[in-house]
Amino acid sequence: MKAFTKETSTVIAVPGVNCDTDQIIPGRFLKADRAQGYGQFLFHDIRRTEAGELDPSFPLNQPGAVRSTILLVEDNFGCGSSREGAVYALVDHGIRAIIGPSFGDIFFNNALKNGLVPVRLSAENCDRLADYLSRFPEAEVTVDLENSELVLPGNLGHHPIVIDAFARECILQGLDEIEMTFTYMEKIKAFETERMASHAWLAR
Repeated sequence: MKAFTKETSTVIAVPGVNCDTDQIIPGRFLKADRAQGYGQFLFHDIRRTEAGELDPSFPLNQPGAVRSTILLVEDNFGCGSSREGAVYALVDHGIRAIIGPSFGDIFFNNALKNGLVPVRLSAENCDRLADYLSRFPEAEVTVDLENSELVLPGNLGHHPIVIDAFARECILQGLDEIEMTFTYMEKIKAFETERMASHAWLAR
């Protein structure tokens, strides 16, 4: 995964309570080769018209949206089926962090495993941020994972980023769980050698 320490960006507000993983990436695209990028399928069915054309009113299709790497979403984002492809689609599109009141549990954990930072922010503060962005669309937000802090524009303040310490360290270093385990290989080997020496019966 790509290391994440701090990200400052304009923000795309994607409306919709209970936006499930099938809306993030429809199931029919999950057999596609990820090497070609799942980002092209992100929000496919709600991002396009019935004729299959990009809907200019959808936030991700508006001018300048391509520069944004942070999403603002509504309550229970990423609920539904436990498809990791939903996270792949967001990451492949270039999204680095998502701010919302709450997330589907499996989606939240899948995000952490792929270097996508999910930031829980109270519904009240999310509403305040959405209102601010509607008036100042070029305003920027900073997700500072190194200092575990979300910095909002204007007078909206600073807010803590709370995620599992191990997951945070993996993302900061750009390592998945297996790669992080390999960084302890010398200690693991030393432990195994010592244990075998003191418990010879284990070799039998």
